[in-house]
Amino acid sequence: MYNHRTLIRVFYVALITLLFVSTVYFLIILESEITFFKQAPVTEIAETKVAAPFPVSVNPANEVILEQDQLELYSSEQLVDTASEKFPSWLQKIITRVQAAGWYQNLASPVARTIVIWPGQRSEEVAENIGEILHWNADERAAFIRAIATQQPVLSEGKMYPGKYIIHREASPEEVANMISVAFQNNILNRYTKEVASQVPFKDALIIASLLEREASDFENMREVAGVIWNRLFINMPLQLDATLQYVRANEYQTDSWWPIPAPRDKFISSPFNTYQSEGLPPAPIANVSSDAVLAALNPIPTDCIFYFHAVDGSYFCSETYEEHVQKLTTTFGRGR
Repeated sequence: MYNHRTLIRVFYVALITLLFVSTVYFLIILESEITFFKQAPVTEIAETKVAAPFPVSVNPANEVILEQDQLELYSSEQLVDTASEKFPSWLQKIITRVQAAGWYQNLASPVARTIVIWPGQRSEEVAENIGEILHWNADERAAFIRAIATQQPVLSEGKMYPGKYIIHREASPEEVANMISVAFQNNILNRYTKEVASQVPFKDALIIASLLEREASDFENMREVAGVIWNRLFINMPLQLDATLQYVRANEYQTDSWWPIPAPRDKFISSPFNTYQSEGLPPAPIANVSSDAVLAALNPIPTDCIFYFHAVDGSYFCSETYEEHVQKLTTTFGRGR
């Protein structure tokens, strides 16, 4: 039997634990709101905005990457892309679940709904999250995906622009799709002029940007990884990116995640998206992209590296040779892979 003092201790421990969990939960919600409060909500706009063209420092024709001195100035003055901030996947899931809750939505407005599209999500993932908030059925979610995919340029992925959107709770899939497409037009398409496309085809930039969203941690790291990707393309080396294995595996198999952890056997899955088996870029983007990711794809950091990896703490390592790559892997993880 527990004595009176023990029961009091248990009660206080339980109370402190509850307070701690509640505080963490509140801070997560607050953090999500602060992050997106900094970004002006994307709303439906009748006229598209005029934007400065993306600068380009990569030259695929000559297989060179040049320094871009004005890139930081362009990024700070032209892009307001806090949506490209990287959150751990577990935190994204928690915030998404909280924001989908009816009580959370009703706190903001009884008639409006807030949806958040995260950089690096795939179209079905976005449709699932929005569908939960707006109570769409399977047909409505499919109609939403189709409404965006069939607009020019016709692509099944990559065009659901990340950000925070305020919409009516009775908005149709087509209305939501139009709002998101206007944001994509304003933030990416309008910056991708004919001059930019003459240097790097739009589809190629969008594909690389989608890879960066899944492979890199922040804007600087996106540019570092982009340098490795372009170097591999220059020498016709397979990209060998795990993000494409995740995309393929979720497409080919029944998985409980849109981005399952790849297994060694996944490298042998027959798919044009499997960059371990196919040279060059995948045939289409694998996820939605921020304007930061497109900017990084067009302006990689010049490097001689053709191999890279990230440590558990997010640290980035790149190497010029496979031997150096294995050595760094062994030092970091205790084994090469």
